[in-house]
Formats: sequence, structure tokens, C-alpha cells
Amino acid sequence: MILYLHGFRSSPASFKARLIGEKMVALGRGGEYRCPQLPASPREAMALAEALVAPDPANVTLVGSSLGGYYATWLAEKFGCRAVLLNPAVKPPRDLEKYVGVTTAYHSDAPFEFKREYIDELKALAVERITRPERYLLMAATGDEVLDWREMTAHYPGARQHIIEGSDHGISEFAQYLDEVLAFCGIDAGGRA
Repeated sequence: MILYLHGFRSSPASFKARLIGEKMVALGRGGEYRCPQLPASPREAMALAEALVAPDPANVTLVGSSLGGYYATWLAEKFGCRAVLLNPAVKPPRDLEKYVGVTTAYHSDAPFEFKREYIDELKALAVERITRPERYLLMAATGDEVLDWREMTAHYPGARQHIIEGSDHGISEFAQYLDEVLAFCGIDAGGRA
């Protein structure tokens, strides 16, 4: 199973999540893809993700974008599964402090509240140093306008790293990298596992 963890204020409607889901359906493997709407609370988001991973962690690959990458790292360390990290947040307690309050989600007009206590919930999920770097694939764009790609690469030493020259935080040309991501997940884009 591929479990996609979207970023802050994002949703299953994100471009990358939809692209992976559509490709999995095209390969006849749509039932092996999950992308839940994550709650704003990091603690609740991880409870939801853990419930999906725990039954069979050896057969789960996490794909995490931005804040979802931070979550994927914590889950990969806890359960020992593989993780693809797409411009992952490395220090979200620091980076998200300025977003405490009510705003809207990216793909809807629904109110999105990020409470002050969520900063402490994020701190509880910090992974200071990854173990078994071979279970990680990092994709970091040098043109990310939100997060620093150098911080990402430093946080995942020894991991397979694909540095994308230019691009942006959302990795607009993600379709170019889809087969590489799926291959790391154990899925041949030609449909074989």
C-alpha cells in the first residue's frame, strides 16, 4: 500500500496526491492507494495514519509532501517502513508558528484552524536523526519558495536524494518523477510489482 500524507492546509485534492492516485488506478492497483484528509491536529493526524500503517507496516510505503514528509519520517522510524519525502518540512514547529490561528484550506473555502497546542504536538513527533537511510527517498527542489532544500538534504544523510534544480514547493513537474517514486514504492509503472 502507498499512504500519501499531504502537506499543511492541503488535502487529497492536491496535484501530487491526485496524480499518484490516478496512476495507481490506471495500473489496476487503485485499492493499494490511500490518501486521507489529515486533521489539523498533528496528534490526530498521526493516530489516523498509524491506524492505516499498523496492520501491515512491511507492505506500506509512505509518500509525504511538506508537513506530510515530517509525518512520514516519524511513521517510518516508528514502523520501519519506507518513505518518499517530497520537499519535506524538517522543522515545522519553527516554520508553522506564524500560522497559528484560523485560515482556509488550499483546495476549499473551509475554515482551517491551527491551534497553539499543535506546535507542541509537532515537537513530540520530531526525529532528530534518521536510522536506516536506505528506506528513504528524498526529492528536494532547489527552487522551493517555502522550505530550504539544504536543510532537507542535511536532515537525511545517506538517504537516496534526488535534488531537483529549480522547480517549486509543489514540484509542479511532478509527473516527470512519478515513475521514480512508484519504483521506490515497489510498483513498476508498467504495472508489475
